[in-house]
Amino acid sequence: MLGRGKQGGKARAKVKSRFSRGLQFPVGRIYRLLRKRSYVERVGAGAPGYLAAVLEYIMAEILQLAGNASRDNKKTRLIPRHLQLAIRNDEELYKVLGGVTIAQAGVLPKIQPALLPKKTESHHHKVQSKQS
Repeated sequence: MLGRGKQGGKARAKVKSRFSRGLQFPVGRIYRLLRKRSYVERVGAGAPGYLAAVLEYIMAEILQLAGNASRDNKKTRLIPRHLQLAIRNDEELYKVLGGVTIAQAGVLPKIQPALLPKKTESHHHKVQSKQS
């Protein structure tokens, strides 16, 4: 070992690539975590940039829908309830995040059809006879 450190003479290529220019998610950190957590033996140069772009897109989609939910509830601040409403009301996000539990988010409002009051025909006829 001629002072080459623990990499054994192999210099690691810098991960900052063309992917990281327009992204907000940290490409370097994702690359480091992919290597450190041992998901695979080797990590390609474009993989962390692609993963960062996908994660950023999903986050933007969730935040946009949660912002719409907060506006519907006349609130200016996002709370976990708005995230829950955004994810559960979107079909594709629900497929991905269906098994996720969000703390302090509550449940979707739903009333079983059997519990709703039944519309009777006699009531309908009474209303029409009063109008006549």
